[in-house]
Amino acid sequence: MNASIRQAIFARLKAQNPHPTTELEYTTPFELLIAVLLSAQATDVSVNKATRKLYPVANTPQAIYALGVDGLIPYIQTIGLFRTKAKNVIETCRILMAEHDGQVPRTREALEALPGVGRKTANVVMNTAFGEPTIAVDTHIFRVSNRTGIAPGKNVEIVEEKLMKVVPAEYRMDAHHWLILHGRYTCLARTPKCWNCMIADLCEFKQKTPVPKGA
Repeated sequence: MNASIRQAIFARLKAQNPHPTTELEYTTPFELLIAVLLSAQATDVSVNKATRKLYPVANTPQAIYALGVDGLIPYIQTIGLFRTKAKNVIETCRILMAEHDGQVPRTREALEALPGVGRKTANVVMNTAFGEPTIAVDTHIFRVSNRTGIAPGKNVEIVEEKLMKVVPAEYRMDAHHWLILHGRYTCLARTPKCWNCMIADLCEFKQKTPVPKGA
């Protein structure tokens, strides 16, 4: 795929959604960090349901740490891997208080030092909370990048590296959100909605799906 086609793809995505953002609900960098921690192998919808109950009760490192693992679990037990996530969240709160004055660090190194925070989570926080032009590659972005031909790669690291190189600079800040939303609602894993896709004519996917009967 050449640069002009990528430019056209992102221009269309921006035209449809000029100010994209995460579907996770949050009001502070800390709330976002915890929501992203909880979202691993879980849907944003399920995380939002949990945090709507949790955050009115505890939405700071001090308050959540005071709950302890056993106190936190009832709020998040509807989310997958909740026991492990509860331990990670409590330990994250302890580290934030002990090493960062209760604030979410802005550097990748410090973020990835927190339990349960990998490169993807760090990228989301850096981008969405602090305005860094990072691109967090999840399953949706990995699929869209490969299927469309925007940035094909065998693993998420390669795809991220390619995206950072090939996404035009003016679109890099929001590329993560556009691609994840496109994968979540249009470029579906099993049956992509090619017939209802604004970039279908620019996409390199060969087996484009026809309009379903009754649509």
